[in-house]
Amino acid sequence: MKAFLEIFLLVIVAIVLGVLFIYFTDTLWAPSTIQSPENKVCFSSRCFFVQLAKTNAEREKGLMNVTKLDKDSGMLFIFDKAGVYPFWMKNTLIPLDMIWINEKNEVVFIGQNVQPCKNFICPVVNPKVSAKYVLEINAGISNEMGLKFGDKIELKIK
Repeated sequence: MKAFLEIFLLVIVAIVLGVLFIYFTDTLWAPSTIQSPENKVCFSSRCFFVQLAKTNAEREKGLMNVTKLDKDSGMLFIFDKAGVYPFWMKNTLIPLDMIWINEKNEVVFIGQNVQPCKNFICPVVNPKVSAKYVLEINAGISNEMGLKFGDKIELKIK
C-alpha cells in the first residue's frame, strides 16, 4: 500500500511539473511581439505598438508561430518601395486584420479577419493596390475602429 501511494504521488508531481514546464516554456520562449514604445502606428482614434519587419527575413517570418498578440500591439511590414504585396497566413496561429498603407500614409486596403492556415497550400490575400506598409493587428480591431480606405496614419518608428 505504501509503495502504491509513493508511485501515485510521483505521478501527480510529474504531471504538475509537466504542466508548469509547458506553461513557462510557452510563456517565456514563445515568439511574441514585444511592445516597443519607440515604434507606434497611430490612427485618429488609436495607436498600436509595433514590431518592425524591415528585412526580407523579418517579413518572411512575420507573426508566424505567435500564439497571442496584445490588443494594442501589431507588426508593421516596411517595404523598400511601394508595390503590390500579397500576404498569406502560413504557420500563423491567430486571426489577423491586415491593413495596406500607401506612401502617403493612407489606408488603401483592409483584409479583415484573415484566418490562420494549417494546410500546405494557403490562400493569398492580394490587395492588387500599391502599398509601402502593411500593418497586422488582431482580427476584428479594424472593424471595431471603423477603419476605412483613405484613413490616414501617423508612423512613429525608429
